[in-house]
Amino acid sequence: MTIAETAIADLFDRVEVALCRELGKPVYYMGIIYLTSRDEIPIFVRQRKGFSMSRSTISTFQLFAMFPDQESARIYLETLLWPQGPRCPVCGLGDKITAKKGGYYRCRQCNEVFTVRTGTVFERSHVPLHKWVYAMYLVVTARKGISSMQLAKEIGVTQKTAWFVLGRLREACGPDFGKLAGIVEIDEVYVGGLEGNKHEHKKLNMGRGPVGKQAVLGMRERGGRTIGVPIPATDAGTITDVIIQAVEVGSTIHTDEAGAYVDIGGLFFTHETINHTAGEYSRDDVTTNGIESVFAVLKRGIYGTFHHVSPKHLGRYVDEFAFRLNEGNVANHTLDRLASFVKGVAGKRLTYKALIA
Repeated sequence: MTIAETAIADLFDRVEVALCRELGKPVYYMGIIYLTSRDEIPIFVRQRKGFSMSRSTISTFQLFAMFPDQESARIYLETLLWPQGPRCPVCGLGDKITAKKGGYYRCRQCNEVFTVRTGTVFERSHVPLHKWVYAMYLVVTARKGISSMQLAKEIGVTQKTAWFVLGRLREACGPDFGKLAGIVEIDEVYVGGLEGNKHEHKKLNMGRGPVGKQAVLGMRERGGRTIGVPIPATDAGTITDVIIQAVEVGSTIHTDEAGAYVDIGGLFFTHETINHTAGEYSRDDVTTNGIESVFAVLKRGIYGTFHHVSPKHLGRYVDEFAFRLNEGNVANHTLDRLASFVKGVAGKRLTYKALIA
């Protein structure tokens, strides 16, 4: 029996599986293993007995049935991260790999011993892989996020460990995609604690408004992706630099009438504005309602779930919320969203020292 055949049998808790003579890579999708031939034509399908699934999501009970232990989670992660089989994270080769016990592999080219954790956010973590998968499931399905206190109770670890797990997962949510294009709605929001709620010695005593808060510039492609970027100031120069980096030249930008956007058009973009001061919120197809709805969810999550987010970590929290609107969108099946999450963990190892620096 080949390694792939053994992995599939283990994944289904030793349920009898009819195996093909010419077995290609297994594809894991929606609780089903698709065994494909080398020309990518599906040749066999097997589903876990008694596994009935919604068209749009899976329940926590179903997730536990799919990933009852670390071994099942390991095989799932290997299937997604190594679709062509194990690949050495050091030399990058995959044709000289020897499988060892316990999910370890050795590269005969550079003699590196590695696992599916190596080079990912899971590296050097003592948290079992099926708990990592469950944590990812909770992140993609919780519209306003999940706190470290709640995650600690869910997966049976300390609050400090849960905070570190969430920090690593937010790192995996970081943007790895191209620029926005078409119609792009842009606005800024201020996030932070209220001055009135602070101890007297911590108050800045600089008046009302955005005092003591962190600005976030949000950009949402109409019918597409969302990007959020914490910015040090909301002046025209800072905002223009971020927009040029994130939005394709020639796109149409919708903003409010704030002075920072006045000169954003011209040679780079077509610029349309909405005059909120005059009570205007939509004119034909010109609006910023889409990005403002994103900010509404972000602020409800920060104030209602996390209560406080320091400027140092705000970028990762914004990335988490943006991920749920992009790859983690509820329009996609939960397992598709989970798979997108998994594919983002590679090459993003985050140490505790770097997280608290």
